[in-house]
Amino acid sequence: MPQVDLKLHRNIGIIAHIDAGKTTTTERVLFYTGKTHRIGSVDDGTTVTDWMDQERERGITIVSAAVTAEWRGHVINIIDTPGHIDFTAEVQRSLRVLDGGVVVFDAVQGVEPQTETVWRQADRYGVPRICFVNKMDRVGASYERTIDMIRERLAAHPVAMQVPIGEERDFRGVIELLDDVAFVWSSEPGEAPEKIEVPTEYREQAEAQRALLVEQIAETDDELTEKFLNGGEIPTQELHAALRRAVIHGKITPVFCGSSLRSKGVQPLLDAIVDYLPSPLDIPPARGMDPDGTKELIREARSDAPMSALAFKIVTDPYVGRLVYLRIYSGKIRKGAQVFNSTKGRKERIGRLIRMYADHREDIEEVSAGDIAAVLGMKSTFTGDTLSDPANPIVLENIVFPEPVIFVAIEPKTSADQDRMGDALRKLGEEDPTFQIDSDDNTGQTVIWGMGELHLEVLVDRMRREFRVQAKIGRPRVAYKESIRKSVPEIEYRYIKQTGGHGQYGHVVMALEPGEPGSGIVFTDKVRGGNIPQEFIRAVEQGVREAAEGGVLAGYPMTDIRVTLLDGSTHDVDSSKMAFKMAGSLAFKEGVQRADPILLEPVMKVEVVVSDEAVGDVTGDLASRRASIEALENRGGNTQIVRATAPLAEMFGYATELRSMTQGRGVFTMEFHHYQRVEQRVTESLLAGV
Repeated sequence: MPQVDLKLHRNIGIIAHIDAGKTTTTERVLFYTGKTHRIGSVDDGTTVTDWMDQERERGITIVSAAVTAEWRGHVINIIDTPGHIDFTAEVQRSLRVLDGGVVVFDAVQGVEPQTETVWRQADRYGVPRICFVNKMDRVGASYERTIDMIRERLAAHPVAMQVPIGEERDFRGVIELLDDVAFVWSSEPGEAPEKIEVPTEYREQAEAQRALLVEQIAETDDELTEKFLNGGEIPTQELHAALRRAVIHGKITPVFCGSSLRSKGVQPLLDAIVDYLPSPLDIPPARGMDPDGTKELIREARSDAPMSALAFKIVTDPYVGRLVYLRIYSGKIRKGAQVFNSTKGRKERIGRLIRMYADHREDIEEVSAGDIAAVLGMKSTFTGDTLSDPANPIVLENIVFPEPVIFVAIEPKTSADQDRMGDALRKLGEEDPTFQIDSDDNTGQTVIWGMGELHLEVLVDRMRREFRVQAKIGRPRVAYKESIRKSVPEIEYRYIKQTGGHGQYGHVVMALEPGEPGSGIVFTDKVRGGNIPQEFIRAVEQGVREAAEGGVLAGYPMTDIRVTLLDGSTHDVDSSKMAFKMAGSLAFKEGVQRADPILLEPVMKVEVVVSDEAVGDVTGDLASRRASIEALENRGGNTQIVRATAPLAEMFGYATELRSMTQGRGVFTMEFHHYQRVEQRVTESLLAGV
């Protein structure tokens, strides 16, 4: 691919709730941009971006896939992301490195739970978005209702850019409001749309909608507001330019519509990606710190600036080895060059540079600012690491991932599987930051942690297929945590050990108090007068953090505790880092015993979509699972949404129960919400091993 001006680049992600049509939309984009010569189908397992066996079998996206396409002279790097909450890390890391997003909605369902989650994640990373209301050809589809839901549920400022021509099965085209033209598609998939004048029967509606759209765009720009209030005609070109600025600054979200499965509405969506979503030059420069963390640095998206890039994904490719996906923020990377991993403080060599096309690869010589590529040959670079010019190091903001909430024990079936399992777990752990590997101190078993039952099921399936590991899997268990309810104003602990040579002496005084939910272990040093030297204070903190890894009730990790080191003393000869680490650890454990320790359990946000007649059974069943019903919402068409929060421990196997209660028609989504205290009776049965 020839070098293209940076302002003609678009790095976008396609994000949405599961089953809204992200992968189908991506397939149509690839077809119309000439990247494929036939349209793949999710149902037939022939899509480009769903290339894993598990994705094709289940009909869902599991890993984000990067593809590159061209439209109207622009290079578009597209990342198709998963919709299932168990694979939320894939969405999060993609949003961290993207400049813009296309949020796909199901025209029948409107705003769904995972849409809310990805929308919040996009808000956090400041990603400008456009919306595509898909499945306009389905019974019950409503463009207007979906726009209202975007406004109410997502607190966004959506503007309708089109008026659909026909509805449900008669949907055949769209009216482009700004340009005052219409496009209609034939029933032949893959055909280009026919450009026509706005049909007479839609003229009045289109004029009213256009007037509203012009007003909404004018409100975002002072100059245009003045023109609008003075009754002047605003040229279409100025409206396009103002809309682009408003989208980039997050003031407005344009909404388009179509039916990806029927190949309708995709070309106008591609035009919108090019016209309204930002290039790497339109977004603020990348900010980071120097490796010491003392000075803020800025990297502008220029190829002649010092190189900086963020590793956002690791993939173990069975044919070529370990691939590191990079977003280059400034400068250039050449094949064979030496770069500096400023997060780890190590030098790395670029082996091969590759432009990815889902699971296909194309070798390239160099990659410049604003682009996305994959690198072969890096051994020490992991997700979230920054690569930079060795002479101008910078550390970019890392990617923060949610903690896993479920775990299972795993045992290899044979000794040959034992060796392969260690290798497989290491490689899968490198790829997925929400997949963690541990060992149970009591049983010696290997324990794997994940975001949900499906997440762990897919990972175990990948071990079996890709790494040929046969293993026995235990029952899924909940990742409980421990915390405290009371404050302990003073814990004094002296660690004294006399041996033949030097003894050990560490003396600390600390206080414990319950912390804010989600704060983890917060350690504060309030030692005055240098009673404990700085290096020993760090050792105390290390001891506290290590002690917090296993609680006093059932050995679960401790969280949400504020630890304040108040005082202590040293011995001229016998004090050491090890002594203070032990003193910190033992003081913390003693303090926790006195602070009324409690168990915390993960609570999930649950949404169940059921028919009216099944609502009573579903709410009754949820109540028996210790759930709190928060809302019932009528979605029309004999359908209700039940919103609730429920402990994860009570939700295992819920999919099967729901199917039997609703004759297979009920669907539900579940995502982690918060940790809360476990009721006393449940705590007692857990500690008794029931």
